[in-house]
Amino acid sequence: MPSTIELEAPTAVENLTHTFTVDRTPEEAFAAINNVRGWWSGEIEGSTDKLGDIFTYRYKDVHYSKQEITELIPGKRVVWHVLDGYLSFVEDKTEWTGTDIIFDISRKGDKTEVHFTHLGLVPEVECFSACNSAWGFYITGSLRNLIATGKGEPNKKEQ
Repeated sequence: MPSTIELEAPTAVENLTHTFTVDRTPEEAFAAINNVRGWWSGEIEGSTDKLGDIFTYRYKDVHYSKQEITELIPGKRVVWHVLDGYLSFVEDKTEWTGTDIIFDISRKGDKTEVHFTHLGLVPEVECFSACNSAWGFYITGSLRNLIATGKGEPNKKEQ
């Protein structure tokens, strides 16, 4: 009689995510996301609002990344692929390279939900905690405020 082999179900990968809702339209959320300078601190070079655009982000000597806009569906989705990255505060300075930064936009009743995912940035990655805190500020704070009020908070106060 053949023996039965039980396989363990694969564990779900928990990518870094943040979600919020606002009293604005999906189109307004989409426009704000693509106005990267309006909500993300640092030096941003290049265009950030057309499919295929490549832009760089730099914050002092702490963080550099180069993103390509690989998906742009008005009112629904924005995806940036990180072509190159450098983080000064972790052992593997290139942890972001090859990851994807995704903004999914959807209607939830009379509100708009923005679901942010940094695909590939998982708890096992050294910068997860610090990056989760920083993304939390920029996504649920600065970006949310830019969408809701027209004014983001791109420059976190230095302490």
